[in-house]
Amino acid sequence: MRNEQAIDALIRALGADLVATGLGIPDRRHGDWSGVPASVPRALLRPYSTGQLARMLHICNAFGQPVVAQGGLTGLAGGACCARGEVAVSLERMNAVEEVDAISGTLTAQAGCTLQAVQEAAGAAGFLFALDLGARGTCTIGGNLSTNAGGNRVIRYGTMRDQVLGIEAVLADGSVIGGLHKMVKNNTGYDFRHLLAGAEGTLGIVTRVVLKLHPQPRSVSTAWCGLPNYEAVTTLLQRAQAELPGGVSAFEVMWPGYLDFMMEKVKGLRAPLPGRHAMNVLMESAGADDVHHPAAFDDFLARMLEEGVIGDAAVARSSTDARSLWAVRDATAQLPVLLPGMAAFDVSFAIADIGRAALECEALLRERWPNGTALVYGHLGDGNLHVIAHADGGRPETRAQIEERVYDLTRRYRGAVSAEHGIGLLKRKVLGHTRSPAELAAMRAVKNALDPKGILNPGKVI
Repeated sequence: MRNEQAIDALIRALGADLVATGLGIPDRRHGDWSGVPASVPRALLRPYSTGQLARMLHICNAFGQPVVAQGGLTGLAGGACCARGEVAVSLERMNAVEEVDAISGTLTAQAGCTLQAVQEAAGAAGFLFALDLGARGTCTIGGNLSTNAGGNRVIRYGTMRDQVLGIEAVLADGSVIGGLHKMVKNNTGYDFRHLLAGAEGTLGIVTRVVLKLHPQPRSVSTAWCGLPNYEAVTTLLQRAQAELPGGVSAFEVMWPGYLDFMMEKVKGLRAPLPGRHAMNVLMESAGADDVHHPAAFDDFLARMLEEGVIGDAAVARSSTDARSLWAVRDATAQLPVLLPGMAAFDVSFAIADIGRAALECEALLRERWPNGTALVYGHLGDGNLHVIAHADGGRPETRAQIEERVYDLTRRYRGAVSAEHGIGLLKRKVLGHTRSPAELAAMRAVKNALDPKGILNPGKVI
């Protein structure tokens, strides 16, 4: 009854345009890409402003109405899925780039703005917004911050939390917190940016952010390298960071099973190298000198070939070449279609452990499911390993067995059960593999303080 009263109160206060119900709720607003079963929201709230969202949450809090914040719905942990009786909040109407401040090197955007729109606005002003990931055209800035997204350039620029200078958000009771500050140095007490980054909408709903911009690189050099073993991969990374004038802006590692699978299953991909190698690396370096930087990149690769660190390399000589190389890595977006019911992991380890952990993980999966699929790839520079496993037609019970093995291995290596996709529903039960009882208790205390009625994304994260 209280749920019905909450919806009636929302409609009376805000109108049917802002509070959709029944057939007015699009199917895509039920859940995210995780495949977690989701229910139709009791209502879909679509504010145009922070003030409207504050009023919505104030009403929901008064009635104890659970609320699930939704961005582009590209999440893979079930964090945006609605359970029975919950209300969804979409910031798709709050999608503007409000300002690019060239002097401060900042961009102010509403949380519903897509990552690609922010990248394009920054590029048009001569800047780079550093965060990048395959779902750029669909994922939103609010969702990126709420999951503390990582992506391809973390090795140089950090995760999403490192791209944010100022933040505005609405708490469960409708209070608006934060400030759209542009200062790099701001030591005035608790930092709401870092509190809300990775909270997945359980502490508050982000509405606007001030983002840090970087100078647009004048030169971007890209190469695909074939290497003889994992030791050579870490050597290449260390040497590239030390010797390339622009350092390393991306360092993507793919085990051979991944490359073989993609070449066989995904149409339109071109094999980067003619032969098969024990390890594959897609390396990118960005620099400020469009003459000397490419030459230094070529010279570095020549040294690595001469020293036997790499066995072969293909260097992109145009943006078309670079896109062709990146297409092999970005083809992961097709995996849910190719492997329905797959188990997908984004775990992290110390860089020194990744080689052993990856081999052990692949071996234990293939030993138990010899006819299954196990793909391993990742962002080596930040310790992030992706594992895709599929067996027995993707049956839920098999997926659960796969998860138990992979997360147990992650715990044994003292790794993290989530590197960039969040906790959501899928990883809540294994959060204790990475967080201590004291840390979990502290997280619950923060949640209870900011959302005492527990209306914000209930059942997610903790």
